[in-house]
Amino acid sequence: MATAAESKSKPGGKELEAVEKLAKAKKVLLNEIHKIIVGQDDAIEQMLVALFCRGHCLMMGVPGLAKTLMVRTLADVLRLSFNRIQFTPDLMPADITGTDILEEDQQTRRREFRFVKGPVFANIVLADEINRTPPKTQAALLEAMQELQVTAGGRKYQLEPPFFVLATQNPIEQEGTYPLPEAQLDRFMFLIQVTYPSFEEEREIIRSTTYESAAKLEPVLGGGEILAIQSIVRRVPVSDHVVDYALRLTRSTRPGDELAPGFVKEWLSWGAGPRAAQYLVLAAKARAILGGRFAASADDIRWAAQPVLRHRIFTNFTADSEGVSAGQVVQRLVDEVKEPSAADYA
Repeated sequence: MATAAESKSKPGGKELEAVEKLAKAKKVLLNEIHKIIVGQDDAIEQMLVALFCRGHCLMMGVPGLAKTLMVRTLADVLRLSFNRIQFTPDLMPADITGTDILEEDQQTRRREFRFVKGPVFANIVLADEINRTPPKTQAALLEAMQELQVTAGGRKYQLEPPFFVLATQNPIEQEGTYPLPEAQLDRFMFLIQVTYPSFEEEREIIRSTTYESAAKLEPVLGGGEILAIQSIVRRVPVSDHVVDYALRLTRSTRPGDELAPGFVKEWLSWGAGPRAAQYLVLAAKARAILGGRFAASADDIRWAAQPVLRHRIFTNFTADSEGVSAGQVVQRLVDEVKEPSAADYA
């Protein structure tokens, strides 16, 4: 006899139909995005997965790789409001969240404060070069990410869902920056590495951007549809086998854990916390429905391992001296950590 939890996890006809529609919509969505963006398929898929998981992304890449354009294009094809905030050393929290201003009624001469919303009040917010502003200002954005609200003048203002933050960092210019602390890095679901295009992709970029022509984008999804997809993601069933595999990968990053292999103890100072395993499972669910499947698999966990784990593990001096990066450690874990076998559940 099925338990209540198992009954709830079983897909209904409407859910299966919604998943099939989403898989078709994904193709249309990618076609629209690629009218503007050449290549970057991995980054785009990771952005979509994070959005449908109600997560947020930190994007890392050198200048000129179309990070801002990619985010703006995503907002356009999803019919979502978009604001870009350029983070600078003199940016104040009120410049992000908004502020109270004193207004006087022209008839009654009565004065009262009115809250003017800041740029964080949008569906998609691009925090450009987030590490160029002091921690106090960074924290104002991170409160909005975590609580989906803004506190100003002792009052709380709710943000309209869906709410999606993409923050960028420049990896090659660190003078005058304020690196995000580990606890704040952990609040980003994915670290997306935006890489250089291939030769053919760069040729196409040059051709498409040196002519006077503007592609017309057709909206594919709206806010209500995205909220429905986010709800479906939470209902996608995950077997114990997949959950345990996510746990094994996460716990194997911790040097003091019995599951940690020798190279982790040699190269890492500390590993990922429980939020990493949560995000691995959520990402696997979202990737599954984007592929037209209503069940997450171990392959989905492997796909999510890099963007979820690489900013949650921290290499020590030994790794740095040997030129070993966090991404290389994650890849070795994916190669060596085995999935649970049938014998584990005997």
